[in-house]
Parts: sequence; structure tokens; C-alpha cells
Amino acid sequence: MSRPLIYRSLVYFGLIVACVALYQLASRFPLQQDFTQNELNSLEEGSVHILAQLDQPLEITLYATEQDAKQGDVRKLVSDFIALYQRYKPDIQLSFVDPLKEPEAVRKSGIRGNGEMVLSYAGRREHLTMLNEQTITSALMRLARNREQWVMYVTGHGERKLDGNANHDLGEFGRRLTQNGYRVAPLNLTVAQEVPDNISLLVITQPQHKLFKGESAKLMRFVKRGGNLLWLLDAEPLRGLEGLAEQLHIDPLPGMIIDPAAQQLNAPKDWTLGGGYPPHPITHNFDLITAFPYATALTVDDSEDWIRHSIVDGATNGWVSLRRDMRFDATQDVPGPFSLALALQRSGPEFEQRVVVVGSGAFLSNAYSGNGGNLDLGMNMINWLAGDEQFITLAPHTAKDGAISFSKQQLTAFTYGLLLVLPLLMIAIGGWLWWRRHHAA
Repeated sequence: MSRPLIYRSLVYFGLIVACVALYQLASRFPLQQDFTQNELNSLEEGSVHILAQLDQPLEITLYATEQDAKQGDVRKLVSDFIALYQRYKPDIQLSFVDPLKEPEAVRKSGIRGNGEMVLSYAGRREHLTMLNEQTITSALMRLARNREQWVMYVTGHGERKLDGNANHDLGEFGRRLTQNGYRVAPLNLTVAQEVPDNISLLVITQPQHKLFKGESAKLMRFVKRGGNLLWLLDAEPLRGLEGLAEQLHIDPLPGMIIDPAAQQLNAPKDWTLGGGYPPHPITHNFDLITAFPYATALTVDDSEDWIRHSIVDGATNGWVSLRRDMRFDATQDVPGPFSLALALQRSGPEFEQRVVVVGSGAFLSNAYSGNGGNLDLGMNMINWLAGDEQFITLAPHTAKDGAISFSKQQLTAFTYGLLLVLPLLMIAIGGWLWWRRHHAA
């Protein structure tokens, strides 16, 4: 056997050995990378974070026929989608039940339609009829909570309602709370003897009518006992909540914040933009723009009881105005910057208490909660108040524009290059290689 043939055989043998070795490595240590611009084949960081909280196996059962008249192979669609979750949590078990072949199993599980899924974790179950990351991740968050979390909100004086649909209500925020596993209920202080001690937190919004002294006393006793509180203030009179503000050492400035930075972005004149998020668990890795309509500036009095942190700053070049023309008057107006939201914390012998005060109730209202990261920041506040810091996650990333735009000249150049220049270049390279081999022989 000639020496070149031996060398060539060794090269081929080495290539075969390398391919086998790479195959073994790939099977033992699988590695996947999503290079799509919108990361369509990856989960949001928030979803991955929730999966990390599940320390037990997760079972998913899909009740679907093998073929659906409208959607085709539903099982394959679900399998491909759940595979994204299995990439981060390998102990997710996916099984299928055909409703036509196993009607008794469908009846026992309470299934109402073809394509419904049941997620089972640690003895708890969630039913889903929609297949998308938001619904599945929300269900996983509900399953991950190992205790029932109640959120109550004060009502009876024209306050914003967490289940209301009016523009000034907080219904969208309330629905987000429910999706994430919280139980929401109203609290009428004229009926309830006291604020329940077994709730995770209480929400107070701006009353339109003054609270009775007995109602205010119940709120103050709740805070004194160590209850957690979310207080959404407006640039209006406190109407019976003055004692609560004194108890928390909160002193809202009279008037409304005017923020020129918001006006430069064509936002309404009565908006203030969240311009900074000082370090705090609520704002950890949070960098979305937030809008605070009709905001009041929050100041604090000296107190040794509470540890205070500003969690949202804004209106660096703004001011607080008492006049309707909203023009700055150095003799009357207070210049910024201001704190738009405060987090208060203290420890007692039997409790660790948390309070968040926000200088804008409209910030989470149905009319404005969809602006920027308002809802996400609101959920971070709730999770911190309820002691669920592990659920404070990053907001979903913004989808990038995947369209490619060409001018007429660019399109013409691309067409000629693809249909003419590239083929001629390949022909030239082939001719050069033929000429080189011909003369080498």
C-alpha cells in the first residue's frame, strides 16, 4: 500500500473517530442555543425563575384526541411547547388522554373540552384551556405558592376597587393578582370588627368620603399589630387617614408633581415618570419606565421605628405645584427631585412588618396600569409585602422587529448580486480549480 493511501486512510479513520466522539458528547451533554432574534425558542427569564422554585416533579396531562378538525395534531403542538419547559426542568412528565377512548377519566378530572391541560404539583392542580407561556407560567406560579395568600382592600368610601372595571378602579391589577395565586376580597370597616390578622396584606386607596374615627382606629391597630400594607395615595386630602400617615411618619406634600421630562415625551402634563429605582428587593433588576399620573410627593419625618427606602424617584427637574397653570413659581413651588414610592420595614418581637406607600393611586388603575412597567412594579410590591421575594422576577423582554427593509437601490443591488454576480463568481472559482488541477497533472 502506497504512503499517500495510508495517510488518506488514517485521515478518514480519524474523521470517523471524531464524529463518533462528538456524537457521544452531544448525547451526554446536550447544548442548545437560540439564535432567533425574538428568542422564539426560549422561555422568558421570569418563567425560568418560576421553574427553579419547583423542587418536586411536575405532571402535565393533556386531554386531546390525536387529530383535531381545526388545530390538527394538538398533541405535537403541546409536546413541542412543553419541551421548552423540560429543557429547564427535566422532571416534567407529559402524558396524553384521548377523551373519546377514555371518557371516564375525562369525567373524573372535570375536563370540559378537547385540548384542556391539567398541571399537577405537590397535590395541587391547575386546569388550562389556552397554550401560551403567560398562562402556563401563571399556573406554575400558583402551584409554587405553598400557602394561601389573601389580599384585602378597604371599600365603602368611594375607593378604587380591585375587582372594578371602571377606569379609576384597579380591576386589571386585581386580575393579575388572581392569576399569580393571590385571593382578593373587599373589606368594609363599618361591618368588620377588625382587620383580619391572617391576611397577607391590606390595600388602601384614596377615599372619596371621610372615614369614621372608628374605621381609622381599626386601620391603625392593624398596623400596630404588624400588618403589611400597600397604601396608594393621591394628591387629595387624606379624609380620615391623617392618623395613619402620622403613625407611619409619612408627610405628603400638598399639590401635584409637574414633570417636564414627561412633557418632553409628549406625555400629559399631570404625569410623572419614574426616573430612578434605588437598590431594593422590589426594584432588583427592574429598569422599565413607569408612569405616575396625578402624583403627590412623599416626604418622611424622623423616626427610629421604621427603616425607610425610596424605591422610585422622579421629577429631577420638576416641582410640586398648587396652581392650575402648572408653571413653576420659585416663591411658592417646591423643586424636585421627589420620592414617588417608599418601602418601610420594621421588626417586632413576633413579626417582621412591611409597608409600601405610593404617591399615585392612578398608577395601578385600569386607565394607566398598562403603561410601561406599572403592573410589573405593582406585582413586585405585592410579592415583597407578602414575603414572596422569590417571585419578584424580570418583566418579559420586548419583541424585536424581525422585518428587513430595503430601499429600491438596495433591492436592485441584492437581486443582481444573487442572480448574476454570485453564479459568475462560482463559475470563476470552478474554472480556476479545474485549471490548477489540469496544469498540476
